[in-house]
Amino acid sequence: MGAVRFSLIVPVYNRADEVLALLESLAQQDFKDFECIIVEDGSPLPCGDVCSRFEDRLNLRYFFKENEGRSIARNYGMQRADGDFFVFVDSDCILPPDYFSRLSAALDDNPTDCFGGPDAAADNFSPLQKAISFAMTSFLTTGGIRGGKVKLEKFVPRTFNMGFTREVYEKVGGFREMFSEDIDMSTRIRNAGFETTLFPDVKVFHKRRVNLKKFWKQVHIFGMSRITLHLLYPGSLKLVHTLPALFVIFSVALILGAVFLPILLIPLGLYILALFIAASVKYRSLKIGCLAVVASLTQLYGYGTGFLRAFFWKILMRRGRDEDEERRLRVG
Repeated sequence: MGAVRFSLIVPVYNRADEVLALLESLAQQDFKDFECIIVEDGSPLPCGDVCSRFEDRLNLRYFFKENEGRSIARNYGMQRADGDFFVFVDSDCILPPDYFSRLSAALDDNPTDCFGGPDAAADNFSPLQKAISFAMTSFLTTGGIRGGKVKLEKFVPRTFNMGFTREVYEKVGGFREMFSEDIDMSTRIRNAGFETTLFPDVKVFHKRRVNLKKFWKQVHIFGMSRITLHLLYPGSLKLVHTLPALFVIFSVALILGAVFLPILLIPLGLYILALFIAASVKYRSLKIGCLAVVASLTQLYGYGTGFLRAFFWKILMRRGRDEDEERRLRVG
């Protein structure tokens, strides 16, 4: 048995303000049997001073290492963790006060090897942050692909809210430094015979990207990584994963065709209206409804074009995985 039940491991790179908000939420947890391990991945703007403010409020350990990537940073943290379970969130997450108590109760009721939960927008998030959260979680976009209460594929935990047992780590090993390392890790865990479970009531508040340019780049990379995963795990690519790319192709075709036959814009218009209504009702805000349309289209076109780009170069042109290109896109 470990010294604590949970080891929360957070890789950080130039995110001192985010770490402050995360640690504030951890200090308010009603369940105390956890440690927090912050791994600074060679940041030019480290958060060590922020972490030092919580030394008397949290079981907190801070490590600074050379820059090698977030997956290597997570592995560094696991090598030094004392918990029975390793839990991962991103530095831009905030945990509700009952996060660990809910997680502990869920594991008592339903023991499992690997687990994950949903993300959501907190009430104090900005309108754009709420709109981006809608784009990433709604069934009308790719929320069903990512997994949730309503989903189109088997649930796959993501590292904004994911965990597994020490036994899983000892058998499967750590994360690989790549795009969609969480999907890769979940696949390896499942292939090793371990069970994965969704805990729908164990959520985090996820700030995500703070502007549409950064959001576009993030989802574009996600689209590319789906092809990388296909090359690593033949047969893992499903029809559902192609939906954003198909949306790009058909929506562009409809727009071009509307030059000659304007009625072709009706399906696209109805879809945009559905996005607007769903987001406006969810957040009770017409402004967020409008922003959610923009964010959702950014997400679909960003992911879809990334998918098509990688499909062309890595499959049709037979270039395969280009690790240098992936690394450049990730840090650029």
